[in-house]
Amino acid sequence: MTDGQGQRGARRTLVTGGAGFIGSHLVRLLLARGDRVVVVDDLSTGRRENLAGFDDGSGRLVCVYTDLATALREQGPAAGAFDEVYHLAAAVGVRLVIDEPISSIETNVMQTAALLRRVLADGACTRVMIASSSEVYGKADKSPFSEEDDVVYGPTSKSRWSYACSKAIDEYLSQAYFQKHGLPAVVARFFNTVGPRQVGHYGMVLPNFVAAALAGRDIEVYGDGRQTRCFCDVRDVAQALPRLLESSACHGRVFNVGSDVPVSIGALADRVISVLASRSRRVLVAYDRAYGPGFEDLKQRQPDLRRLRSAIGFEPAIGLDQTIRDVASWMTGEEVIRGAVRSPSAGSRGAVAT
Repeated sequence: MTDGQGQRGARRTLVTGGAGFIGSHLVRLLLARGDRVVVVDDLSTGRRENLAGFDDGSGRLVCVYTDLATALREQGPAAGAFDEVYHLAAAVGVRLVIDEPISSIETNVMQTAALLRRVLADGACTRVMIASSSEVYGKADKSPFSEEDDVVYGPTSKSRWSYACSKAIDEYLSQAYFQKHGLPAVVARFFNTVGPRQVGHYGMVLPNFVAAALAGRDIEVYGDGRQTRCFCDVRDVAQALPRLLESSACHGRVFNVGSDVPVSIGALADRVISVLASRSRRVLVAYDRAYGPGFEDLKQRQPDLRRLRSAIGFEPAIGLDQTIRDVASWMTGEEVIRGAVRSPSAGSRGAVAT
């Protein structure tokens, strides 16, 4: 295929991590626009249920449940030339990175390198989206964060910063492939994406807060609760990705993707309690108790969205209150509240949001 809408039919698209939170919303969008979609997901953090009902029997969706390196090596249905690749497979969440630093680093760096080598070897003009994270900015104190800012990390003795470094390497790789080989690659730095299908196992703040509120448990807010984040609904984020990839002016560039409206974590807990009319209480928990001695968190994380707005006119359409209600509805319907939150006490983990 040449242009994604050529004479051989529909655009062929690969989504790594397609059974995950962001990936599954993107897959739905791509199928709706008529793509033939191949999903590769090892289900380490993704869930088969996230793609339930997506297959309409037309054969336009193929799911390969294995790790990306194996899928590429075995030359299965995930191999071959694609018109577009969305590389979302990654280790996710502060808790997972702290608990499993080796596998998190290797997953983020080695699989990205393998994918880029494979795309280049196919000889196709495949457009590639590399998912990155606001964690790349590290603990820089400038606000808001813009794409050309310097980054500041803590010492290598603090595994908390290994995720940021691994995603930064992914960005370097994608831009090197663009500069050296002309590979049309775009980097999306996600800022606190939230919404239905996000689970709290790995330290994700909003699903943990919502799960606790629905169950009437204490909502644990780490630190003093005054740290701020900007939350953007996953359905808005998913809409932005194909638009970035389709524009040649975006290739070889990095884009912050998210909302730029800050909310303190304490205020988020209060908002969840109010929107869901919960009997839960907000309680503060020290970082040392939640993550161990010496954990470092950022006081603020706000993106500069001028580049994104200029490129595709992006503005989030779904408000935070609606997202909270939709997360609660999804949890209630899926019955994922029980056992979804593991905490040193009876409360809900999740004051650190990535």
